[in-house]
Amino acid sequence: MGFIQKSAFRMVIITTVGLLLGYLNKGVFFVKILSPEQIGLLNLLVAVGLLFSQMANLGAVNVIIKFAPFFKDDNKKRQNFLLLNVFLVIIGVIIFTTIFFLLNDQITYFYSEKSALFVKYFYWILPIGIANVFFLIFEAHLRSQFNNILAVFLNDFLLRVLVAISLLLYYFKWIDFYGLLVINSLIFFIPAIIMFLYLLKIKEFTLKKNELKISKKFKKIIVSFGLFMYSNTIVALCVMTMDALMITYFLGLKATGIYTTITFLTNAVQIPYRSLFRIASPLVPLYWKEKNMVKMNEIYKKVSSISLIIALFVFLIIWVNRIELFSFLPKEYNEGIYLFLFLMIGRIVDMYSGLNTIILITSKKYKFDVFFTITLLFLVFILNCMLIPILGIAGAAISTSFALIIYNVGRIVFLQIVYKIHPFEKSQLNVFLLFSAILVLFHFIPDFGFNKFIVMLLNSALVCTLFIGLIIKLNWNKDLTLYFHNVCNKLLNFKRNRN
Repeated sequence: MGFIQKSAFRMVIITTVGLLLGYLNKGVFFVKILSPEQIGLLNLLVAVGLLFSQMANLGAVNVIIKFAPFFKDDNKKRQNFLLLNVFLVIIGVIIFTTIFFLLNDQITYFYSEKSALFVKYFYWILPIGIANVFFLIFEAHLRSQFNNILAVFLNDFLLRVLVAISLLLYYFKWIDFYGLLVINSLIFFIPAIIMFLYLLKIKEFTLKKNELKISKKFKKIIVSFGLFMYSNTIVALCVMTMDALMITYFLGLKATGIYTTITFLTNAVQIPYRSLFRIASPLVPLYWKEKNMVKMNEIYKKVSSISLIIALFVFLIIWVNRIELFSFLPKEYNEGIYLFLFLMIGRIVDMYSGLNTIILITSKKYKFDVFFTITLLFLVFILNCMLIPILGIAGAAISTSFALIIYNVGRIVFLQIVYKIHPFEKSQLNVFLLFSAILVLFHFIPDFGFNKFIVMLLNSALVCTLFIGLIIKLNWNKDLTLYFHNVCNKLLNFKRNRN
């Protein structure tokens, strides 16, 4: 975990600022400036655009993550391997752009009645999807080289700054809503272009095609893995976008706008975890290559433990301030408090499961992951059909969380049975009991009538002191304690040097 700690400090700063910017955009600017229908449209375009990008990469992202360690010591082979995957992506973009236009009549039929705006502007999905597919392929290559900072900066910080600027342009009436929609679709090209130029600069990408010598057996393994994991990725992404699409179909864009806004808050909780995942995940295929199950088990436990702390901590920060946070939103978002609660239950389990996704899909048993993903798809679809008409958007939240719990528990059990590895540690029970005690404590704290900004500041400070402070003090997570002491020492040394 040494190199993880070295990268973590910069990642934490970037993701924390990105998290604040994201809340400012989605939690303040969007709901104050736009109607729920407009929010629903913009969020749905992005969601389906990201689905397009995952389908159009034709499995290239998973192939890079799985097989990049085999080329890590040869720069020319790495360049050619990336170029080969870029050509694959270009083919995928052409295929799915064609399919996209062929589906025009079907999209009009399904959504014209309750979501006419989506039908009018759905073609702006394309620039979002095309730009993001190239970003994904470049990001996967850099991640395989343990180079994560630029991708995190572009995706978690720069993109959010650009969204905020576009919203301000709309607010001051320098552009109309269509202009806002166009800008929010085209800005996805900026991170992709920067990544491309960076790869050229560090000589990880070349347009000069050289022969990549791979044995027939190895080539067959790569193709088989790529095709299988590609089908699995499509199913997984259908699950990710299913809620928004089904809510739009059953309830319309207004409900989609409310649901996707609350979903953003739960996704925001995962931002620090995703940064940790980016740093740790390249080690997994390396350990498979080395057949080092001791290290695999060690990193599985460590990532799961720190992910649990991150998930519970960010949930506490939002939950104890829920009244104040939701007071900034229009009244129609009031039901979002319990929507957030339902969604977060599933997200916490998903984060705690940690590296089980990357461990399973890079193992020899990767084909079994399709079974779990298809199970998740059917669970979400069936439960949504049952619960959305009865409970509205709360039904979608309950469906998703229940399905995620079943999905992750199944994979944890599978990895334990087949590979004898699991994410559990005794200290995790202490963390969860502390989390529960803090929830109970805040339930009994009275309202002193202070300004809501002061209340949020005091609540957050108390959560930091009680939750993070006690975990470090009692050394329930050695990596977090060591990281905290290292940061303190760096700050002290910086202060001494300035004096």
